[in-house]
Amino acid sequence: MLPSESDFADWIGRSFTRREPVGERLVEGFRATLGPWLADQDAPPGLHWCLCPDMVGADQLGRDAHPRTGLFLPALPFPRRMWAGGSLDLTGRFRPGDLVTRTTTIESIRFRQGRSGPLGFVAVRHLYAVDGQMVLDEVHDIVYRPDPVPGTAETPPVAPDLGAPLDAMELTPDPVLLFRFSALTFNGHRIHYDPPYATGVEGYDGLVVHGPLQAVLMLNLATRVLGRAPRTFRYRGLSPLTVGKPIAVEAHGGQGGLALRVRITGGPVTMEAAAV
Repeated sequence: MLPSESDFADWIGRSFTRREPVGERLVEGFRATLGPWLADQDAPPGLHWCLCPDMVGADQLGRDAHPRTGLFLPALPFPRRMWAGGSLDLTGRFRPGDLVTRTTTIESIRFRQGRSGPLGFVAVRHLYAVDGQMVLDEVHDIVYRPDPVPGTAETPPVAPDLGAPLDAMELTPDPVLLFRFSALTFNGHRIHYDPPYATGVEGYDGLVVHGPLQAVLMLNLATRVLGRAPRTFRYRGLSPLTVGKPIAVEAHGGQGGLALRVRITGGPVTMEAAAV
């Protein structure tokens, strides 16, 4: 039986505001970590995912080393949580030195039965402003899952052939890249740096590449192809990506814009996006 959404209704509308400057050290660290794949902008697309993280003391962390549920996010009755996808509506650009104000609001909580078991979804809206002007309207979708049951993992399908991409970049994520991106985003989730936890507790076949890291790659490729930052960017995760697997980040022509994807060489698509 799925949990009742009404049990968590008091979380809907909860909101808080944080502020952080786009500091020179942050921009330099972002470029040092992701430089070969970034668009040529003074504050590259995706840098906002490094701003205003949830920061608590070690005594307030959950088993996954995220701030424990019940602080900033509701304590749904499933122990695993990760990025499911999201959307960006950009009306401006961040620049070094900007003082960014981010207002975060929990918009919805829902449950559904997935192929592998019950799932909980929390939609969080982030509004980013500089000097009172809106720069970015983001919806961030978070999925909660039960612990894995041995032998129930599904094999995702091989990526369909879309023909030659308009542009692409190839790389093989390694533990150093994951560690540095975790540091930039103040993301303590153990699936990105603790192999025994990632495999033995959460059931992955290795360290997991961050969802926002894959989104950053697609967002910057879209910027390169379009010659500007997208006005809208919608993305969603399809299957886990773990370290050591070579990937291609591809941009294909889409309806009125670009269709983007991250795919494992000879394997499945791990994340897809649309950009206009």
